[in-house]
Amino acid sequence: MLSGVLLSITASVLFGALYYYALLLHPLDAMQILAWRMVLGLPVITLLVYLLRAGPAVAALWQRMRRQPGVLVGMLLSASLLGLQMGLFMWAPLHGQAMNVSLGYFLLPLSLVLTGRLAYREVTSPLQRLAVLLAAIGVAHALWRSGGLHWSTLLVQLYVPYFMLHRRLRVSGLPAIWTETLLLLPLAIWWLADGQILQQLATRPLLWLLLPLLGILSGVALGSYLMASQRLPLGLFGLLGYLEPALLFVVSLLVGERMLASDLWTYGPIWLALLVLGLEGLRRWRAQPAAAG
Repeated sequence: MLSGVLLSITASVLFGALYYYALLLHPLDAMQILAWRMVLGLPVITLLVYLLRAGPAVAALWQRMRRQPGVLVGMLLSASLLGLQMGLFMWAPLHGQAMNVSLGYFLLPLSLVLTGRLAYREVTSPLQRLAVLLAAIGVAHALWRSGGLHWSTLLVQLYVPYFMLHRRLRVSGLPAIWTETLLLLPLAIWWLADGQILQQLATRPLLWLLLPLLGILSGVALGSYLMASQRLPLGLFGLLGYLEPALLFVVSLLVGERMLASDLWTYGPIWLALLVLGLEGLRRWRAQPAAAG
């Protein structure tokens, strides 16, 4: 359990750094950054597979994909969902949508808590139910004020079926992310094969350093995130997810986006919900030694 908690925190910090990192990769656009994340992240994830001795699990997954067409289709769908989310993550800071996407990540932990209750019959505490109610108030205000949440906010919630699909396929975090990245690799290589990269590297030689670091950050962050999702109950995994959206929101302000006063009626209840979840997580953390004794 403790290793899952540490992996979740590590992933949140690294994802916060990646959110800002896209701005440092000028003149690359979002799709080029995504393609480089795939190409350069795969060696890092492969190294993690070796260090964590996950090779047999990777081989077992590929055997299942070869023998069971349903598993292969499921992994292709899972890879598509991952690629979509990674592309959105890189696109948002470059196109003035960092705050909308950060709101999506604010809602994601609450969506996971709700999914854990409805889909997996996980027990929810009174504080968790209060948090979901507060989040619903914030969403209701957004719907009332603008007729709906921004599409990029809603798109982040596709992480919920992504994790549900992993559980349905019975795949573990690291073998899954290695396989998904490999499945996306041909598309990434095709995207980079337009000949622009040599010109971009010549224009900005610092990219020779920044791009490998992008692969390291991406590989370690994704590996940590998915390993945490497998080691923690879905509800607790959602509770620990409050740190990442807070960091993404800070990055949104750093890149120049602003929050209107009226937005407080959307963000305020959701922030309160995350505070409630944080208190619930602290309560569970403090109660754990007593339970163990």
